[in-house]
Parts: sequence; structure tokens; C-alpha cells
Amino acid sequence: MATTAEIHPTAIVDARAELGPRVRIGAFSVIGGEVAIEADAEIGHHAVLEGRVVVGARVRIGHGSILGGVPQDLKFKPGTRSGVRVGADTTIREYVTIHRAIQEETWTEIGEGCLLMTMCHVAHDCRLGHGVIVINYAGLTGHVQVGDRATIGGLTGVTPFCRIGSLAYVGGYSKVTTDIPPYVLVDGAPATARGVNVVGLRRSGMTATDRRLLQEAYRLLYRNGLTPARAVAAIRNTLPATPALTHLVEFIAASRRGICGPARRRAGAPEPGESERVF
Repeated sequence: MATTAEIHPTAIVDARAELGPRVRIGAFSVIGGEVAIEADAEIGHHAVLEGRVVVGARVRIGHGSILGGVPQDLKFKPGTRSGVRVGADTTIREYVTIHRAIQEETWTEIGEGCLLMTMCHVAHDCRLGHGVIVINYAGLTGHVQVGDRATIGGLTGVTPFCRIGSLAYVGGYSKVTTDIPPYVLVDGAPATARGVNVVGLRRSGMTATDRRLLQEAYRLLYRNGLTPARAVAAIRNTLPATPALTHLVEFIAASRRGICGPARRRAGAPEPGESERVF
């Protein structure tokens, strides 16, 4: 345990824990013996890090959060050496729970630069990419995969083994039961496609040309009455193979659960974002 860490006198830190320089640990927190915390990370008050937990540099973990807890899976065997990894510069707010994976030498993974807001839950074996935002009270069940810079709205539930593509946006109170393609905005219970996440794409720095192409791909996928397989073929045959479109069609082609369906809309109603002429 590094001597340069700042540990509140009421905290319980196992002598085997590895603490990097300038780590700060708040009052009444408990840090187990298999925990490794890299430089400049901060653990709030009443937090618990148990089992194998690796915390990256400059991570912030809020008061009352629990990382590395035993997974809520009846197949889990006590003594399994699995764990949780959190990437650098991620912020985990108050009372978040992140459970360890269920198989030997496997990990629940949170990428770099993520934001997990208060009271959300990430179950065993989930994989979150970089820059993911999970809003308050959302729940990710086992084996969920979330692509880079996707956003999951508050009070949303995601069922096991679902995939949420990069830069997708899931509206609050949604129920995700199928894969959500990259760049798509979904909402509802069950979650259905409502349009392209134009705002998120613009903020990510995607060019106007690439955004227009994704909107054309979205229309082929959700507005032409095609099956996903036929829509993928149409996208490949009629649109240029840009990196974003290639990522989209490869995600859809690899789906085992199927992708979310289109939302029902009133006749003549514009698609979300369709009235925006400045892409």
C-alpha cells in the first residue's frame, strides 16, 4: 500500500491493497486486499471495493458505491477469481453498484471517460466502451455490451446479452430487449427506433456528409419495409462504404437477438430530426 495515499482514519484499507500516488479514500470506506487503485483516483465516503477491482487513474467513485460485489447469478461459484475494471477518468457517482464477472479470469469492464450517474446498476460481465453515459437509476443486466459514447437514459432497463451500439441514445424509462444499432435514437417499452442521434453525432465531430449518409441508411433500415438483412444489402449496394456505415452494417449482421424495430408514427409526421436542414 503506497504511503502517499490520503486515507481517512475511519476507512478500512487492507494492507495488501495497491494504492497509487495521491489516491484519496473517504470516511468509512472499505478497500479489500485484491483492489488496485491507480494514481490520483478518489474514493468517496462509505464506498466498498471488494474482490478483484482495478481502478484507473483519476477515477472518481461517489459516496456509498459498491464495486466488485458478488454477482446476482445463481451460476456463480464462491471463490471464482473474476473482477471489475474501471478505465481512467471515469466518474462513478453515489450509490452505483458494479458486480464482478461470473467466470474465472473474466471481468466486468467500464471504459475510460465514462459517467455512471447516481443509483445505476451494472451487472456481471457487462462491457461498457469509452465515454459511455448511464443516467440515474438505469439497470444493465448480465452480459450487456455498450459501445463507445452511447447514452442510456434514466430508469431504463436492459435485458441480458443485449448490445447497444456506439453513439446510440436510449431514452429514459425505456425497456431494451433487442440490440440497438449504432447511431440510432430509441425510446419506449419496448424500445423502438425513433431516428438518428443527430445531436450526438454532431457533438462527436462527425461530418455533415457522414450524418446525411447515416440518415439515408436509417430510412433504408426502418422506413422502406425491408427486413434487416435486405436493408443491410441495400445499404451496401446503394451507399458508399464509409467507416460509420461499415460499422453499422457489421453490427446489424452480427446481431443474434435481432435489432429493435421501428416506432409506429402518424401518417405524414416527420421523422425525428427530419425538419433540421442544417446537418
